[in-house]
Amino acid sequence: MPLADGGEGTVDVLTPALGGRIEWVSVSDPLGRPVCARFGIAGETAVIEVAQACGLGLLSSGERNPLLTSTRGVGELLLFAAKAGCRHFLVGLGGTSTCDGGAGMLSVPGLSEALSGVSMEILCDVDAPFVGPHGAARVFGPQKGASPEQVEILEKRMLEQAARLLVDFGMDVSTVPGAGAAGGLGGALMACFGARVCSGIDKVLDLLGFDEAVSDASLVITGEGRSDSQTLSGKAACGVLRRSGTVPVALLSGRVDESEALIAAGFSTVVEVSPRSMPLSRALEPAVARQNLYTAAKALLGREM
Repeated sequence: MPLADGGEGTVDVLTPALGGRIEWVSVSDPLGRPVCARFGIAGETAVIEVAQACGLGLLSSGERNPLLTSTRGVGELLLFAAKAGCRHFLVGLGGTSTCDGGAGMLSVPGLSEALSGVSMEILCDVDAPFVGPHGAARVFGPQKGASPEQVEILEKRMLEQAARLLVDFGMDVSTVPGAGAAGGLGGALMACFGARVCSGIDKVLDLLGFDEAVSDASLVITGEGRSDSQTLSGKAACGVLRRSGTVPVALLSGRVDESEALIAAGFSTVVEVSPRSMPLSRALEPAVARQNLYTAAKALLGREM
């Protein structure tokens, strides 16, 4: 059962599950260049991944600068979906290169009118507020390439954006949990379109019928690229563990740190798939990764049986 938690892969997982189709459109990338982005349409439901338009993966390491990157392409993506007749939006937040509080998104002409009256759910695993010591700029800015000095500039911008959202839409997103997701996109979507925050992995598991699928299982195997204590803060593997009830859950991960915390959380087995001596570039080669997974799964099932 392919899974996603609102980040990368959400469109590819949910669109077929909902009986929909993938659409490709040209939007602005984080630096304003054209990029081909995809979203899903299932009836009047749109499945959006904001990283398709403003993701870190769209930039080289030297281009990462959240003082310059914009969410304008997200607004263009939403507008395309609205013009296609979508009135319910599932918006996955994750993997963004931006920290503009949704200012770029809101600069798209006609977006507010096109999305008037829609229902929107934002899928994320982040409960960060818009501003403050645990807010978007200070927590996620460095991950997006910001220096300590730039983080303070970003924080000032986010405070100004929070004030604008309060004046324009009547909602103070400053301390709202989840408003800081995706560099403040969460807060902008809440204030402007009444978006409701939900756990990305739980929403995906609900829509895929996970509970029914696991009801007669004797073992669940899940995994991720790297596992540590952050896995337990709403990531996909943690969601699978929580929803599997009494069924044992084995975690296969490319790299494992803090395995004691993972076992204490309830995983029956934690397996590091890639040998520690193997360079990351080698471990990420598809054929090598496939063989490593096969070897680890075979050993796991031998122990379980």
